[in-house]
Amino acid sequence: MNLQQDILINWSPQETRVSVIENGAVQELHMERTLERGLVGNIYLGKVSRVLPGMQSAFIDIGLDRAAFLHVGDLVTSIAARHADTDPDQSAAVLPIEKQVFEGQTLMVQVIKDPLGSKGARLSTQISLAGRMLVYLPQDDHIGISQKIPHEQRESLRTKLQALIIEAGEADPMGGFIVRTNAEDASDGELSDDIRYLRKTWFRIKHAATVNPAKTLIHRDLNLLQRVLRDLVGESTQTIRIDSKEQYDQLQTFGLEFMPAAADKLMLYKGERPIFDLFSVDDEISRALGRRVDLKSGGYLMIDQTEALTTIDVNTGGFVGARNFDETIFKTNLEAAGAIARQLRLRNLGGIVIADFIDMAKEDHQQAVLFEFRKHLKRDRVKTMVSGFSPLGLVEMTRKRTRESLAQMLCEPCPSCEGKGSVKTPRTIAYDILREILREARQFDPVEFRVVANPQVIDLLMDEENTHLAGLSDFIGKPISLHRESAMGPEQYDIVLL
Repeated sequence: MNLQQDILINWSPQETRVSVIENGAVQELHMERTLERGLVGNIYLGKVSRVLPGMQSAFIDIGLDRAAFLHVGDLVTSIAARHADTDPDQSAAVLPIEKQVFEGQTLMVQVIKDPLGSKGARLSTQISLAGRMLVYLPQDDHIGISQKIPHEQRESLRTKLQALIIEAGEADPMGGFIVRTNAEDASDGELSDDIRYLRKTWFRIKHAATVNPAKTLIHRDLNLLQRVLRDLVGESTQTIRIDSKEQYDQLQTFGLEFMPAAADKLMLYKGERPIFDLFSVDDEISRALGRRVDLKSGGYLMIDQTEALTTIDVNTGGFVGARNFDETIFKTNLEAAGAIARQLRLRNLGGIVIADFIDMAKEDHQQAVLFEFRKHLKRDRVKTMVSGFSPLGLVEMTRKRTRESLAQMLCEPCPSCEGKGSVKTPRTIAYDILREILREARQFDPVEFRVVANPQVIDLLMDEENTHLAGLSDFIGKPISLHRESAMGPEQYDIVLL
């Protein structure tokens, strides 16, 4: 089956949402909120406002509310080398910051950490520009390979990249590159496109640095719309539809300059229906926030995400369509293999993932399910590693964390259950209240105890637990009054001493 991909972009002033559709089904979701977009990756012309020898740091004014922070360890080595020409022995060590920068100096700096609270942004003079396959280091001259790429492939990748750099060296012969993990299977054309894009970007940054004053932003890291063209568009992409004329024009201009092949696929969506309604994307988002995922066969997945790992449990549910139980399990697991791979992409689940397929008695069934699972995972843009079935029948895998998961981005822990996923029953809370009243009565001597709690808890105390409440009142010799508070959560209560 030929893969046909469409990309839908829903833009609003407060939020950009991108959905990747493959053969009519939603496969990926990407979101970026205007107020939450950080400064990391942005490049400024900064002006040194203060040098602090005792801290081996400097404060740099980049035009923000608070001065940014530059540590000596984040200074590019070429600056130290220029000041160490007269002392070869000193060039091997890091020069003190006061010998490298001075107040009033203009430096090109890149944000490596966003401002937080009262702290300003953290900066580096070591510029790096990330592409789809490569990271460009314009002040360096070596080729680095990601440690996650198998050792036996690194030398061949380095040799291939060196040849492509020379071939595309007309823009700027200087600079080094780091080969990213997802370049492991990249074609020559993809790598060449990345080299040209990154060098062209650096040429524009250098030009901006010569014509702008200090405290100016000279390069803003790509927004989500631009990253769509850089990272998501491939040969299988048919169309990129966007519902904003203004953003369409800006993206067209960017694409024609840097990625003309991707820009040719841009289309302005003018339909009356919201663009995400075309493939029921909002419904998919709602389902992707739930624990249960129903399969077409009648089986289902249960997905639980924790801080350390994600567990996915496969269940047959109502599927009894096969001739025998082994075939039922096998067919459910085969369907689940594709569904799990899709949910990992859709929810952007990273880290350790444990898939608990239904136990299969036959070895060939296990291998077929594993083959199907790996086949679907090959479509993932994010690096994945899958082991075989463990002795307990579990499939363990890892998926690289690239950003927050969909649930982490759109949700927060429930204020009632505080993220536990369940709350105590009204009866449990009622008994907690009775024990608390007895505890308080032994320490204090109020005129009356007043219980303020959720209506369900109060109703239970007034009805089924009325005998126990009356018995406690007689035992402590104090009246106990009850007050409903609908604003309180299921587990919240107060005992007021009057």
